[in-house]
Amino acid sequence: MSLKNFLGVSMLLGTSLARDVPSNVRNFYNSIKSKGQCSSALATGFYSEYNDDNSFSYCGDHLSDYKVIYITGSNGQFTNMDIDCDGTQGSAADDGRCGNSDDTQSITSFADTVRGYGKGVDDLDANIHPYVVFGNVGSKAGFTEFDPQEYGVEPLSVMAVVCGDQLIYGVWGDENGDDGEKSVVGEASISLATACYGTSMTGDNGHDENDVLFIAFTGTDAVPGKNGAKWDASNYDEFESSIQGLGDTLIQRIRG
Repeated sequence: MSLKNFLGVSMLLGTSLARDVPSNVRNFYNSIKSKGQCSSALATGFYSEYNDDNSFSYCGDHLSDYKVIYITGSNGQFTNMDIDCDGTQGSAADDGRCGNSDDTQSITSFADTVRGYGKGVDDLDANIHPYVVFGNVGSKAGFTEFDPQEYGVEPLSVMAVVCGDQLIYGVWGDENGDDGEKSVVGEASISLATACYGTSMTGDNGHDENDVLFIAFTGTDAVPGKNGAKWDASNYDEFESSIQGLGDTLIQRIRG
């Protein structure tokens, strides 16, 4: 492999930006796990995957003090990580691993906002932008909904993800629709999943264990805006490094 190709693969994997989980976030993770169940669910009745129970909730236990919302299940579970490939298709960062996805859509929830930043980017690219699918929208009978904006989470705000014993920063970039059989949670773009678990992640192969903690931060100060992130990045590393400073600031809300 040439040096050029090696560097390209390194950028794709995002290994240079993997960081240890800070002690306060690790303590937070462990305390949620030990508690076993959310006390103040903002919405509940979700599935991490179709054969799970529907015990998963958007939890508001620390909405007032830490100004965060996260997803938990019963018995100290978090969620798995399904793979999202929505948004811009066929960019130079696309290595083909999204090709076997059977539910890819060519637009994400906040494409208009991304386009409005005027950076020459029409939408998020799952191969470049580490985004989290957070919130559930739909009108299907029996479908459970949750809108994070009702609790102060802003579109394209920075989120923190604890996965694979690492801390990764992403943005809230998409929502779960009602095109599936059940209301599910626990999904992220393929670039974020690759940073967590490597290139075994594909459009139809994610991380099955319910040990991933997705943390959303409320307030406008969690939004990088048009100039606080490199929306026109050409690879994962370039974008994730552009939001690291804001992410590092936001996780200081969490006391542990």
